[in-house]
Amino acid sequence: MERIFLSPPHMSGDELQLIHKVFESNYIAPLGEYVAKFENSIKNYTKTENALALNSGTSAIHLALRVLGVKADDYVLASTFTFIGSVAPILYQNAKPIFIDSDESWNLSPKLLKEFLEKWDKKMPKALIVTHLYGQMAKIDEIAEICKSYNIALIEDSAESLGASLGNQQSGTFGDFGIFSFNGNKILTTSGGGMLVGKSEELIEKAKFLSTQAKEDFLHYEHKEFGYNYRMSNVLASIGVAQMGVLNERVEKRREIFQRYFENLQDIVDFMPEISGSKGNRWLTTIIFRDDTDIMKIIDRFSSEGIESRPLWKPMHQQPLFADSISYTDGTSEKLFRSGLCLPSGTAMTMEQVDRVSNILKEELS
Repeated sequence: MERIFLSPPHMSGDELQLIHKVFESNYIAPLGEYVAKFENSIKNYTKTENALALNSGTSAIHLALRVLGVKADDYVLASTFTFIGSVAPILYQNAKPIFIDSDESWNLSPKLLKEFLEKWDKKMPKALIVTHLYGQMAKIDEIAEICKSYNIALIEDSAESLGASLGNQQSGTFGDFGIFSFNGNKILTTSGGGMLVGKSEELIEKAKFLSTQAKEDFLHYEHKEFGYNYRMSNVLASIGVAQMGVLNERVEKRREIFQRYFENLQDIVDFMPEISGSKGNRWLTTIIFRDDTDIMKIIDRFSSEGIESRPLWKPMHQQPLFADSISYTDGTSEKLFRSGLCLPSGTAMTMEQVDRVSNILKEELS
């Protein structure tokens, strides 16, 4: 049977036409009209004032930290239940991560964040990187209020949550900065790429300057500080413009897939919750087993049936890389990692395929 991937790319059908226009213009890289068009489409969709197209979401986080002035030995708070790309840029700046655990939403706990800061007696962290996990909104309004009271800059890692919202406000627009990823497995893809959005035009312009090797305004190459080769190409941006045209459809399809899984499996597993007042994009449908279950046995069974699945993120505070880092945890993310699974959720899936995955899981759990 046809292999079912976890979250494969899904093209709109207009990408090749726009790529052809890019090739006709010969503005392949580094920039061109579609970079600006893609930035504008993100600004219009999220209702943010400033956007910068980059080569990855990780680059966007790195630039956010750099323009915020995070330096060696500064502290940066972060979600522990996340992907390495969320927190590796802290190390790029030779700063020190502090990992905060999750609550019942699976996302960073405002309660634990506040408790930690009330006890903390060293240099105040400069920033917090909070992940909106698997496309579901964190309690970002509460988290933003805590950051404001302690004068901590807030960076939203919305790599997985483009199209999600809390109230009428889009993911990525609550903090000082938000970042999006357009990696091949995301709800919108340019094959690889990212976007930095932010409230401060001055800081976004600074990030733009740094993203193109920090070249001063001379005809020759003049440099007073070092930068990076982080900008997005015109080719990839044209793919992004086409993808933005179907973003709302993709969100609704992922939510339909989640709902079908929920109807099929709600009696035997638990699902990642959606916090009150929010609408997630359900990038991946994720489940928790109620009893002690051999997750690798389930994954192997799926694999034998041509179905891709994956454990939930291993918490950062459990990673060997961060063995000596500070963390404030209560076991929530560790339990989620031990007992959770990501199910195939690509928007090209049929409901028959969702039912097939569900039936195999029922069979295994019986």
